[in-house]
Amino acid sequence: MAAPLLSIQDLSISFITEERVNKALQHISFDVRQGEIVALVGESGSGKSVTSLSILRLLPSPPAVVNSGQILFSEDGSHQSDLLHLNSNELRRIRGNKISMIFQEPMTSLNPVFTCGRQVAEALLNHKNTTPQKARQEAIEWFEKVKLPGPESIYKRYPHQLSGGQKQRVMIALAMCCKPSLLICDEPTTALDVTVQKSVLELIKELQRETGMGVIFITHDLGVVAQIADRAIVMYKGSIIEEGPVKDIFTQPQQPYTRALIACRPVNHQRGSRLPVVADFLNPGPKQPAAAPLNAPDTKAILAPKELIQVRRLSVHYPRKKNWLGQAVSYTKAVDDVSFEVYENETLGIVGESGCGKTTLGRALLQLIPATNGKIIYKNEDLGSLSSSQLRALRQQLQIVFQDPYSSLNPRKKIGAAIEEPLEVHGILQSAKARKEKVLELLQKVGLLPEHYNRYPHEFSGGQRQRIVIARALALQPSFIICDESVSALDVSVQAQVLNLLNDLKKEFGFTIVFISHDLSVVRYFSDRIIVMNKGKIEEMGVADDIYEKPQTAYTRRLIEAIPRVG
Repeated sequence: MAAPLLSIQDLSISFITEERVNKALQHISFDVRQGEIVALVGESGSGKSVTSLSILRLLPSPPAVVNSGQILFSEDGSHQSDLLHLNSNELRRIRGNKISMIFQEPMTSLNPVFTCGRQVAEALLNHKNTTPQKARQEAIEWFEKVKLPGPESIYKRYPHQLSGGQKQRVMIALAMCCKPSLLICDEPTTALDVTVQKSVLELIKELQRETGMGVIFITHDLGVVAQIADRAIVMYKGSIIEEGPVKDIFTQPQQPYTRALIACRPVNHQRGSRLPVVADFLNPGPKQPAAAPLNAPDTKAILAPKELIQVRRLSVHYPRKKNWLGQAVSYTKAVDDVSFEVYENETLGIVGESGCGKTTLGRALLQLIPATNGKIIYKNEDLGSLSSSQLRALRQQLQIVFQDPYSSLNPRKKIGAAIEEPLEVHGILQSAKARKEKVLELLQKVGLLPEHYNRYPHEFSGGQRQRIVIARALALQPSFIICDESVSALDVSVQAQVLNLLNDLKKEFGFTIVFISHDLSVVRYFSDRIIVMNKGKIEEMGVADDIYEKPQTAYTRRLIEAIPRVG
């Protein structure tokens, strides 16, 4: 029998600092064969990303130390090379060519000073015998394959000019353009809407059939695992606790932890009901009575809803083309003449494909970007007519949780200080001791530990960083919060914790949420009403269950049909 494409044997890795030793991986072993898709599943911090980064030796050393093990890679089915012992030239030949990787955070993985097209063309020029002209054409073809709108235009754009989902698709094209033997996908569809996610998964499978490549697919979305993987490996605290064919893992899970991951998915639960979390399965106590829906619409609010925000004919246009005088001659209509209301104490979901205008709309509501036309009225005040000092005074009431946690945290500031900063700026809690106690309380509420207070953002996993920015947004106890893809990067258990937390806090403090997401199943679970957006306009709007169960337009039906399901 031919040697496995990749064989990880008894791999243990620790992160050693002056303060502590963190055992990130403990004696893990598994194989990946040609033409096989192996999914790594587990909570944030379970060791999935550390495993993938160790294969290409991308872990920083120090503090990362390999305590034991081998990572054997076979290019021809017979000869195996231990990737841990290759020199830099040998590694350079393999990276991006024989083994490619799609990273978790596209915002920080693309070079901001080069156009997207140049970055893909550069990979082709470095690893393939081709010309600049052919590399350019092939890059554009790859942009078409990953369903980027206007591929030739995208080729000339810089990363900051694209949406989060579009940047992720550029990363996928960059990783796949050299047709590698092994493709490592670290949460590759996290930032993508369900329709593009479906097309990307189909593309990966199509390329696998063409080239026979092996795939390591890291994800927290068990629906995606059921849709794409042949085998699943469940990781917990740096160890492999269960593995087997995907069908067996989902129909007959052997470990309580695996059963917990399956049960935590919002799609399995009624809107607003309390989601189970991993701790409920690992440390089962007396069975609690089923909780009533936490965000069920209040009868009085339905009879006489009180408007918190009124949006009237709002448009946000961006210059697309300029003449030789620098004057705009054509525009991209990111938000195009939309009107709706947001009621007090409701959760309004906004859903749609990447680039539909969701994020632009959310930022315009908070005056973070200027509106081209229209009005936004908050508590009977036109936000567009307020001075900068008046807006600054309102910031305590209006908060946002951004889509990309890494770029919204200062890498040189410890996370305790980052969460304390808004408290200090707005003069809440006069003593440093009181502010620290408040931050420690917030860390605990979002599932982090007191010792995390003095750590920097780079010391956390992607999911942990998302929890940090949620804690920071909640610090001021705002009356209105916009959550922009705030749970998209979280594994299902932590996602359940955060959704439960937001529901608990909403019930306690009575704030209003605008919940922006590409995941319609999560939006349906969490929201009272849903707005479906398409190309800057409102496609349809209504009660969450009605939109999900009885969609009125073909576009909404397509979004629902593309949701990956287990079984």
